[in-house]
Amino acid sequence: MQKIIVTGSNGLIGSNFVRTYQDKYEIIPFDLSGTPSVDITNEENLRQKLTENRDALAVVHLAAFTNVSAAHEQQGDKNGPAYQVNVVGTRNLARACADLDLYLVHISTAYVFNGDKPSLYFEDDVPSPIEWYGETKALAEKEVLASGARSVILRIDQPFSAEKFAKVDTVHRIIDGLNNQSLYPQFANHYFGPTYIEDFSKVIEFFIRTQKTGLFHATSGEKWSDYDFAVAIQALLDLPGKVKKGDLDEYLKTLKRPYQRNTAMNNDKLKEVLDFQLKTIQQALTEVKV
Repeated sequence: MQKIIVTGSNGLIGSNFVRTYQDKYEIIPFDLSGTPSVDITNEENLRQKLTENRDALAVVHLAAFTNVSAAHEQQGDKNGPAYQVNVVGTRNLARACADLDLYLVHISTAYVFNGDKPSLYFEDDVPSPIEWYGETKALAEKEVLASGARSVILRIDQPFSAEKFAKVDTVHRIIDGLNNQSLYPQFANHYFGPTYIEDFSKVIEFFIRTQKTGLFHATSGEKWSDYDFAVAIQALLDLPGKVKKGDLDEYLKTLKRPYQRNTAMNNDKLKEVLDFQLKTIQQALTEVKV
């Protein structure tokens, strides 16, 4: 089997990808908790491990500091974990991949945008992050491009899985809230573009197979309000409880960090190259295990 190096292999997306493709590829985890341990922020350590596995078909870079609120507390701190993992770690990885001619699949986010656009974001829309997490991920994209590595950048938004994971995703958070009658009001004036992880793992594998390069939005291509998304989950999964409408503008009065109003992205460019069809969000929700 051909080797695939995966950073963040124990995370929400990484664990799904590994589980799905461990019988097709030899998965080499590059994580602090792995054996051997790999620290992507340590350039020497990372290069040594990559050199030992330079026959790998691809490097899938899923490791990231993704806690937006915690990242905001580190605003401007280049020594903080958000910058170190997202920017320095990505720079180290991309430069090493360029030197070793390893194909890099880099995962990014819709949070590189400011959220002011009322319609779907396209790949040629200029990133303009408004908080530290989004800024570090936008800088990471620049590092990938500047490295000259053979690479693809895949932007996603609010990933969810059919399976419940230790880090509860947006769908299972809503399910738990409805079942426990503790679901707080859902914004009717905030919008996002959910990413179905089972599909996204297939997207990653498609790029590994084809070695295509460029920048692609790899979400569902749909735009949902939090409220409509929760209503759909309740209806499709026949859940108890009540979904109440919330107001983003009122919430923003209590929030210390900036908050994007819309992160939904168009995925037409991706659909033009894929050799399989992505599920709609409603189709994906019917596969979610309650």
